[in-house]
Amino acid sequence: MRRLILVCGILLVCAVILSAQGNPFLGKWDITATTAKGSYPYWLEVKEENGQLVGFFQDRWGSVRKLPEIAREGNNLVFSFGPPKSGAPTPVHRARVENGKLIGELTTGADKVAWVGVRPPVWGNVNANAAHKFGAPVMLFDGKDVKGWRFEFADKPAGWVVVDGALHNQQTGNNIISEREFKDFKLVMEYTLEPESNSGLYLRGRYEFQVLDDAGKAPTLTSHMSVYGRVAPAVNASKPAGEWQTVEVTLVGNRVTVILNGQKVHDNVAIEGTTGGALNSHEGTPGPIMIQGDHSKIWIRKLVVTPIV
Repeated sequence: MRRLILVCGILLVCAVILSAQGNPFLGKWDITATTAKGSYPYWLEVKEENGQLVGFFQDRWGSVRKLPEIAREGNNLVFSFGPPKSGAPTPVHRARVENGKLIGELTTGADKVAWVGVRPPVWGNVNANAAHKFGAPVMLFDGKDVKGWRFEFADKPAGWVVVDGALHNQQTGNNIISEREFKDFKLVMEYTLEPESNSGLYLRGRYEFQVLDDAGKAPTLTSHMSVYGRVAPAVNASKPAGEWQTVEVTLVGNRVTVILNGQKVHDNVAIEGTTGGALNSHEGTPGPIMIQGDHSKIWIRKLVVTPIV
């Protein structure tokens, strides 16, 4: 029986390898689109289920979504979300694999955007809950000024000020980004929100953890401290708007553990890819901490990152 199980296992692995060799599009892709105004990320995963292609796409904004239209046309992969409701031209992505990269183009009517996808890192056996060795804590906010921070949108007012020792987006419209970058770390943030507030904490500038006034509501993929659009928190540990809250996040590779207000809401969960609003798609590199300030108001009185070494 054990020999039969072993043989079956080997055959299954071989089948997976042969399938991937037969369809080079299968798997995950970290994508960078390039325009005259700069670059921005996409993320794509292609699977095969019951002999049919299935795709999941993270556009520049919003949540990762299942593609209603995806097909292989010869050496090309073609996909889209279908015609927009406005009646405008349908945005269509068309891509091919060259030298291990996914070379693509988004066409919307006469407009075209070139993009290139690469395979994400192989994270290996990482564990956010392991016994880590920590370096010196980095205080990203000293309660006095916005030194050590920059702003995402150069064409919009900064809007961030320090009020009564708290970092605050007095004027909404811009996101604030730490000049320091981090790879694996523990982060502790103390913050409070206005009623119905909607903000976000971005780790490495790529993975948004939703910050939301939703006390008492059932957990969803967009709840407070969800991995936005990807992983719902195990429980709703939110405090009401106006009360100070504390989140502790440990990120190692693509694994994360999150404790919100003393309750564990993520336990070594895997982050499968970038989220909407990510600064870039370079998942294997260090990145900054970003706080979303273009939606609603947030006050932060403590923000410390301790690197894992």
